[in-house]
Amino acid sequence: MRNIEHVGIIGAGAWGTALALTAIRSGLKTTLWAHEPAVVQEIKTHQENSTFLPGIKLDPNICATTDPADILKADAVLAVAPAQFLRPTLSLFEPGWPQGLPIVICAKGIEQGSLALMSEVVTDILPQAPQAVLSGPTFAAEVARGLPTAVTLACRDAKLGARLVQALGTRTFRPYLSDDLIGAEVGGAVKNVLAIACGIVSGKGFGDNARAALITRGLAEIVRLALAKGAKMETLMGLSGLGDLILTANSTQSRNFSVGVALGQGKTLAQALAGKSSVAEGVASAAGTVALGQRMGIELPIAQSVDAVLNQGADLDATIQALLSRPFKSEV
Repeated sequence: MRNIEHVGIIGAGAWGTALALTAIRSGLKTTLWAHEPAVVQEIKTHQENSTFLPGIKLDPNICATTDPADILKADAVLAVAPAQFLRPTLSLFEPGWPQGLPIVICAKGIEQGSLALMSEVVTDILPQAPQAVLSGPTFAAEVARGLPTAVTLACRDAKLGARLVQALGTRTFRPYLSDDLIGAEVGGAVKNVLAIACGIVSGKGFGDNARAALITRGLAEIVRLALAKGAKMETLMGLSGLGDLILTANSTQSRNFSVGVALGQGKTLAQALAGKSSVAEGVASAAGTVALGQRMGIELPIAQSVDAVLNQGADLDATIQALLSRPFKSEV
């Protein structure tokens, strides 16, 4: 196994750009691939990515590119394309992907149509690539500024996982190793849907009690779905489960929470999404989460309510009343 001295990052959105800064801080040669030539040019010329991560000065040692071949020279690759675009994006890299080049999945979501987790998408496109998942409570701007952050790095190959932790970890970016990819993925995907629900609660002015209740019952939905997929309970109580949900469901820094706030205040979904350069993954993942739950016979009333409002034209107030009118039951 070769040392990890050079990382390639696929996707120069806010999170990909923040991870590029983290990789530079950890002493790694860093190549950042963007789909948009204008983004690459701005990074090269001005050391900025004003489209996706405004106000952050980038390290001049970050090598920005639109050429997939530049990424495939790395010792490990971080895949940070949005979940619904991960499959077509990785297809651009598939023809030259070397046997054994590891991929770290940093996208959070459930693919529409196939209902695949991101690791399942990667297996379809790049079966020769050893996989890891990086997930947890992270706002890109805070990571980019070097503020203290802890994440889960899940990898079934313990030796590879340890090498990735040592390569990416810094004093302020602290990966905790796990072998549970499914738990890290389901936690990261479903919390985005629940964050929209929490934003609606905030936008409606229902108070902190209601949001705390929604977070807790939402976590129960994450647990039910993840365990049915084969995850471990301790993962869901960790950084990529409970930790990520707490962060995303409580702050307007969260794109998903902000969309929910706008909906709660009476805006349409189109109005809530207008002007946003970054993707609110919960909007795309809501239908997939619900469909996956139905396929596996898992009850997900909060996720189902969010999906009904976002994708089925359900009246928001009536949907909330239906949730509040559900029969009383045991907590466990």
